[in-house]
Amino acid sequence: QVQLVESGGGLVEPGGSLRLSCTASGFTLGDYGIGWFRQAPGKEREGVSCINSSGGTTYYADSGRFTISRDKSKNMVYLQMNSLKPEDTAVYYCATNLFGICQRGRSGYTYWGQGTQVTVSS
Repeated sequence: QVQLVESGGGLVEPGGSLRLSCTASGFTLGDYGIGWFRQAPGKEREGVSCINSSGGTTYYADSGRFTISRDKSKNMVYLQMNSLKPEDTAVYYCATNLFGICQRGRSGYTYWGQGTQVTVSS
């Protein structure tokens, strides 16, 4: 059974940091491009970051605060989020791109996790 699982969300104060993790069961993450998306209440799901299968290409919607990385030995992809703001509050999802590319839009992603809640509040 193919499954993606996100973890690492939680409640953090403005200016704080969180590291989200994405792992998979039933397949190897290293073969795929991985995207991180988020969806705030009442808003559309939007792209946050992505990384291609080799790790050599990345994209950030908000450059400078987030860093995406992957550890193929652990079958994990991470999203390090620093200097968090209240507007970063959302459910964060990871998703796989079967072509192994870093694609900004949602349409190229096949498998999605259930999401992890990130709340930035004092």
